[in-house]
Amino acid sequence: MAILERNDTGAIAHLKMNTPERLNALSDEMLEALQSELDTLRDDRTIRAVVLSGAGKAFCAGHDLKQMTAGRQAEDGGKAYFTDLFNRCARMMMSIQSLPQPVIAQVHGIATAAGCQLVATCDLAVAAEGTRFGVNGVNIGLFCSTPMVALSRNIPRKLAFEMLTTGDFIPAERAAELGLVNRVVPEALLEHETLSLAEQLASKLGAAVKIGKQAFYQQLQMPLDQAYAYTGGVMAENMLHRDTEEGISAFIEKRSPNWTQ
Repeated sequence: MAILERNDTGAIAHLKMNTPERLNALSDEMLEALQSELDTLRDDRTIRAVVLSGAGKAFCAGHDLKQMTAGRQAEDGGKAYFTDLFNRCARMMMSIQSLPQPVIAQVHGIATAAGCQLVATCDLAVAAEGTRFGVNGVNIGLFCSTPMVALSRNIPRKLAFEMLTTGDFIPAERAAELGLVNRVVPEALLEHETLSLAEQLASKLGAAVKIGKQAFYQQLQMPLDQAYAYTGGVMAENMLHRDTEEGISAFIEKRSPNWTQ
């Protein structure tokens, strides 16, 4: 049984973390599987959207604490292992945002610590009613410093700091209010609603979405004037695409576009 299952529906890739007995923890093996699949998807032009979910009763409970404890047995007390672990996890998270395709987190149960980081990292998120989110490492003496990076780029800073320092969980509805997730739906409709969103994304011109996703994250790091200068150049390049010309002509002529991609 694969710890990460992939099933494709047309132009949508479904990735399901499949270690429910460990609450789909981001073990060494899970990180490796996710990284490998993301690397494959990067060059897959047949896929236009990705859905990431978890098997069992939870989306993802963060890092594998038993595995981390075992890492302490090294002569250096685990320092090299822990440094490598968090570097590998950061690489995987950044790979999600550098992927050409939009990635949607389909979240249920709980998303805690690095699992909450994973939700915050995905481009979009749909959560089931009753889902709880937390960066609760502080409760066991481990401040969620790496999850903080993604979380603090999703929700207001004071609220992020409160979650990080109290270890309290927030419900799905609050997560939606703060911008951590896009929408909250009944659990029975979670898969359907996530697929519907993925299908909507996949129906767009793949080249345009790729350009836009890259530009979205790049401009967030820039001052306002630089962001406008950068995105103006991006739009000029986008306008030169054959399929963009076709899309505009089709809109003017009130017909469906005949895209090549």
